[in-house]
Amino acid sequence: MTDAAELLSRTKELLAAHPPATTDRTDFLTARFDAGLAWVHYPKGLGGLDAPRTLQAVVDAELTAAGAPDNDPRRIGIGLGMAAPTILTYGSEEVKQRFLRPLWVGEEVWCQLFSEPGAGSDLAALGTRAVRDGGDWVLNGQKVWTSSAHVARWAILIARTDPELPKHRGITYFICDMSDPGVEVRPLRQITGEAEFNEVFLTDVRIPDAHRLGEVGEGWKVAQTTLMNERVSIGGSRIPREGGMSGPIARTWRERPELRTHDLHQRLLTLWVDAEVARLAGERLRQQLAAGQPGPEGSGMKLAFARLNQEISGLEVELRGEEGLLYDDWTMRRPELVDFTGRDAGYRYLRSKGNSIEGGTSEVLLNIVAERVLGLPSEPRNDKDVAWKDLTR
Repeated sequence: MTDAAELLSRTKELLAAHPPATTDRTDFLTARFDAGLAWVHYPKGLGGLDAPRTLQAVVDAELTAAGAPDNDPRRIGIGLGMAAPTILTYGSEEVKQRFLRPLWVGEEVWCQLFSEPGAGSDLAALGTRAVRDGGDWVLNGQKVWTSSAHVARWAILIARTDPELPKHRGITYFICDMSDPGVEVRPLRQITGEAEFNEVFLTDVRIPDAHRLGEVGEGWKVAQTTLMNERVSIGGSRIPREGGMSGPIARTWRERPELRTHDLHQRLLTLWVDAEVARLAGERLRQQLAAGQPGPEGSGMKLAFARLNQEISGLEVELRGEEGLLYDDWTMRRPELVDFTGRDAGYRYLRSKGNSIEGGTSEVLLNIVAERVLGLPSEPRNDKDVAWKDLTR
């Protein structure tokens, strides 16, 4: 098995052969992928070396110290955090070879076509249809709340392939080409004034069967891999102390003593401690991930992330008073990614309202934690064994 010393040696060889100061950014990232230093825990030939996940930090530290470029992980977060682990687990060898390198290098942006107007919290109720036509599948339907669809080249998508089966069993998982003429992307303007989300209409979109992930009818199982990784990537990302939402309000507290009150001080201390507990719990979760795939614990982390972001941003607006209501830009913008910390307090407060919806609503995640982590009885369900076509909608 590859150890830390070998990884360090390979990293130094990469830097010697491709000096960051004189090597094109994309060329350097491609060379890093081919050297197995992208995801060290991935298989050889797919960006990794079959090394323990924990040793990625050895590579990253050495490359950072040398001034090597990263792959702009925030811009391609859906590809890295959701599409890649799903492709690795369920994709054919041809699919892995075709998609993983440009995904990691950042040459192709990804989005997620899961939610629908009638299937948000109850995702398994989705109605987008995929019908087999020779070696292709023909898709028709509508998706909604799709981050980055306006800049994405590819999408991970689930569609109903058998309406005669109960809703969880008649779903299949695909990779969709966003440049297909049957794909129409429309902006959805949010409370912030931006349109980072989209609705996507699919009209006779043809997807080759080779771009199916997993078996026909097992899309719900495949989607669980995506969703578990998504919740970890949202709620369990590595941040420094006072990173995320707690950083701006802590700076305001230190720099603006005239705004302080005893009540706000006590509430800020409580939230600061909660944020630090969540940060350390995230570190523990990543240590557990080194030994396996994400589990339902990621749902707990995502729950904490949403609650803390909303409470901290609300407290910051309250601390700043009238000034906290100011917002620098209400114009219609189409950002590629969300920047929580580089904007006004008013923006952070408004944008954080979406944290309890995106990546799974807090209500659904509470059920997951209750049933799969705490072992509590499931809620009564009367639709699990009913054919999807017979469900009331």
